[in-house]
Amino acid sequence: MSIKKIEWPENPKIYQINTWPWLYRLSEMYNYPITLQNVPEEVLDKEISLFDIVWLMGVWERSPKGREIALQHPDLQEEYRDALRYFSSDDVVGSPYAVHYYHVDSHLGAQEGLIRIRQQLANRGILLLLDYVPNHVAVDHMWTLEKSNIFVQGTLEEQMSHPYDFFSVGDQVYAHGRDPNFPPWTDTVQINAFSKEARQKTINTLLKIAEQCDGVRCDMAMLLLNEVFKRTWGKRGGTPLEKEFWREVIPAVKEKFPNFKFIAEVYWDLEWELQQEGFDYCYDKRLYERLIHDDARSIQAHLMADWDYQSKLLRFIENHDEQRAVKMFGEKKSMAAAIIILTLPGARLIHEGQTRGHTIKLPVQLRRRPMEEDNAKLVVFYNKLLKVIPGKELGKGQWSLCKVEPVGKDASYENLIAYIWELNNLRQLTVVNFSPYLTQGHIRIGGLHYGSTNWTFTDLLTQKKYTYKGEDLDNYGLYVDLDAWEGIIFSCSMEKKE
Repeated sequence: MSIKKIEWPENPKIYQINTWPWLYRLSEMYNYPITLQNVPEEVLDKEISLFDIVWLMGVWERSPKGREIALQHPDLQEEYRDALRYFSSDDVVGSPYAVHYYHVDSHLGAQEGLIRIRQQLANRGILLLLDYVPNHVAVDHMWTLEKSNIFVQGTLEEQMSHPYDFFSVGDQVYAHGRDPNFPPWTDTVQINAFSKEARQKTINTLLKIAEQCDGVRCDMAMLLLNEVFKRTWGKRGGTPLEKEFWREVIPAVKEKFPNFKFIAEVYWDLEWELQQEGFDYCYDKRLYERLIHDDARSIQAHLMADWDYQSKLLRFIENHDEQRAVKMFGEKKSMAAAIIILTLPGARLIHEGQTRGHTIKLPVQLRRRPMEEDNAKLVVFYNKLLKVIPGKELGKGQWSLCKVEPVGKDASYENLIAYIWELNNLRQLTVVNFSPYLTQGHIRIGGLHYGSTNWTFTDLLTQKKYTYKGEDLDNYGLYVDLDAWEGIIFSCSMEKKE
């Protein structure tokens, strides 16, 4: 079956779906088993049509051994109870990040199901994103049966003294995968970033994945950087190779699949470095943290970075690793934060359930989620917002911050964040009051001379229109006053002279 060729758009809107619980919920709704082979067309039209990319998280075959570990893990059992209250062993299917095999799990529809849903998405002009886990595989992955140096190894003495750090397969002792700041993931085995054979296996795996989708989100991508890997594993990894891991892997895949995109989950302010390693987009965790903890001035400072950096960031206020946005921010603040992350340059991520105001964070090891009532206000808000944010028509436009000036001696203007997208005569201005206080200010758009003509500012979220004299806009700027956590998206146009 040939898949319609679709180009990646500028500033894509990405919808993250936790595949197993999503299909479980659909099966309950329709009262018959639904897999990737038979997702109803109406579901895609209603739930997904406003996005450019769908990230189907967790489609790969999960580890039987990893499931056993997930069932017995006391901390995870507490998380399961927090999410479901009552759960059975059948509800625990194991972590999607302890990959047993890079084949689509048969419970989810197998390879035929992935082909089917990719075709359905392509028919709607939507691209498909899948996971790749470069740092580790499941403890029972077939690679552990090979005699090679693709994994970080240990000794029997180390396994005896540190049983949570090491495990054995036959007479071989391996290290569990880890982030240096946390305990090991005991359902995984650590790949050696300095192994030529491991890199070739990574390339071969990604080449197969690239035949099945349009891009990958690479889990904890910074862990494979030479400096990070050496700091984590010391002499265990051996001598660093001449080329960085990603500088070898990404070009090898893009040589055959030039339009295939790589997205990095990355922290520790290593976004710029991974962009230089070849990633098309990198998580903007710093903005997420600022939106939670900081004020408008801090956020504005973050947005002063160069275009080359900004345009390759992926913005979010929720994903499967973070708490639900409405719970973390509160309803009103989450709406202000959503306007910001969805109108900035770069990729924009929405997590399944975010637009419905769901509050329960689901452990990735579970196959189903609890029933939650939708937040009607947020459903309406996101439906409007996703329809009006800068999309393909402004994707090649210019983005810039706007200057905000006070009204008299009122200092509240510092709570305003304002920026504009411009392409020829198209202009879209976003202004957000990122504070719990009533705020007013004058917005000046750099380089724009209004002249003597009247200008119309249309609020795209409410469709209200405001008309101003060009001379007043030139003299004073655009006056706005916004309630706490309120945002507005204007379409700006000059009135035509008769």
